[in-house]
Amino acid sequence: MKTLASGAVPLSGLDSLPPLAGFVDSTFSPLAAEAARLCLEGVDIPADTAIIIVSHSGDATSARATADAVAAGRKPSPLLFFQAVPNAVAGYIAAKWNLTGPVVCLAPSTPGDVSDGLNLADLLIRDGDATAALIISVEQGAPDSARALLVKGEPA
Repeated sequence: MKTLASGAVPLSGLDSLPPLAGFVDSTFSPLAAEAARLCLEGVDIPADTAIIIVSHSGDATSARATADAVAAGRKPSPLLFFQAVPNAVAGYIAAKWNLTGPVVCLAPSTPGDVSDGLNLADLLIRDGDATAALIISVEQGAPDSARALLVKGEPA
C-alpha cells in the first residue's frame, strides 16, 4: 500500500475550523472535512476512491447533546441525528470531491488506530471496488484531531 497524500488537523486553542454547512455544534464533521481537504487538495484523485472513516467513539458531542435532550424530555435536533452518523460527513466529502467509491465507517478498539482502515482499503482495492482509498481518522477529546491518508495499492 502506497501513501499518495496525507493531511492532519490538530486542534489547539489557537486553531479554528472552517464551518461546514449543515453540520452544527460539533467538531467531528468539520475535522473530517478539513483533514480530507488538506490531504486531497492539489492531488490527482481517482474518481472511484473509497472513503473510510475511522473513529473510536464517533461524534461524541452530537451523541451527548442528543442524549441530554432525551433525558430532559426535549426533542433532539434533527441535524444532530443526521450528523451523529459518521457516514454523513463521508457523503459530504464524496460529493465535494466527486468520489464514487464505497463508503465505510469503522470503530477501532484503540483511538487513532488506522490499521483496520488500511486493511479494509487493501481489501477494497484488491477486490476491484476502488482504485484508491481516503482513510480519515477522527477523534474528539483533548485535543480534537483528525488525519487523512490517501492510499493506493495493487488490484489482485
